[in-house]
Amino acid sequence: MGEQPIYSTRAHVFQIDPNTKKNWLPTSKHAVTVSYFYDSTRNVYRIISLDGTKAIINSTISPNMTFTKTSQKFGQWADSRANTVYGLGFSTEHHLAKFAEKFAEYKEAARLAKEKSQEKMDMATSPSQESPGGELSSPLTPVTPPMEALNGTDEICDTTPNSGSRPEPSQNALAFAHSPAMTKHWEAELEALKGNNAKLTAALLESTANVKQWKQQLAAYQEEAERLHKRVTELECQSNQSPVIKCQKTELNQTIEELEATLRDKEEEMEKLKEELENMNDLMEQKDTLTQKLEETELRGRVLEEQLAGAEQRLEENQEEQENFRKSLRTLLELLDGKIFELTELRDTLARLIEEAS
Repeated sequence: MGEQPIYSTRAHVFQIDPNTKKNWLPTSKHAVTVSYFYDSTRNVYRIISLDGTKAIINSTISPNMTFTKTSQKFGQWADSRANTVYGLGFSTEHHLAKFAEKFAEYKEAARLAKEKSQEKMDMATSPSQESPGGELSSPLTPVTPPMEALNGTDEICDTTPNSGSRPEPSQNALAFAHSPAMTKHWEAELEALKGNNAKLTAALLESTANVKQWKQQLAAYQEEAERLHKRVTELECQSNQSPVIKCQKTELNQTIEELEATLRDKEEEMEKLKEELENMNDLMEQKDTLTQKLEETELRGRVLEEQLAGAEQRLEENQEEQENFRKSLRTLLELLDGKIFELTELRDTLARLIEEAS
């Protein structure tokens, strides 16, 4: 059947910093799918999460694991086989509670599976197997399954040398040695041994690092102790010069008082400078306001200048029109004067003609 996902959720994945053992290091840039898988062949439960093609969580659940809620939306558990601590940040409290519930459920199932496997092993190994020659033989020693049997081939080859001179193993031992359940059990035992080996290796590395750290701390403490011994010796030598020390102390006290007075003066000057700075800030604000008003006034002045130039231009045009009108009037008056003069002459001529006619 293989492994099948039995529960999935989404969360941000973290791992504990292997150097500090305190800080969390994010292993995914965004929320990823975190799933519980069940392997029906090995009867184990695993937590698996992939970020693309990279497996960022691959943790086999064991009965001694504990999932701890450290906040409303964050939980963690330690995996001794992977020698790390995983942390999950969920979007809601409900998702965290559901994940913790499933963790407890599958942890209990793993515990029951381990107990059943242990019971089967105890029942299989309880009756002692005695060979025909009177020697007690272990089920594993006389008949180790060859590679063909482990690979699934039905035919079993006899690879034991001098098989004719050795007694044949009993049927119970053969059945026990070739039992698929025992094969699974020993595979599980092998995985447990590998996990224990990894745990012991990690503990050894951590102990070695702790020893180095302790040596460094011890060296630092020794240096500090030597420095303190030298300081004590110096103080003892100085205690013999108490009058000189008192004089120096008096001078130091006077110097401290002078420095304190100077400090107070400087603080007063600082307060004055702060006030001046505040006033300067007010002046700067006023300057900015006046500058803005000046810019607005200049803008209005430019607009008025443009309007004035337009009015002057229109005035000049009007003056030119008036001058042209005056010229036209003068020309008209001159024509009118000519016509009046002609009419006057015509009147005079008519008057003379009338007089002559009468």
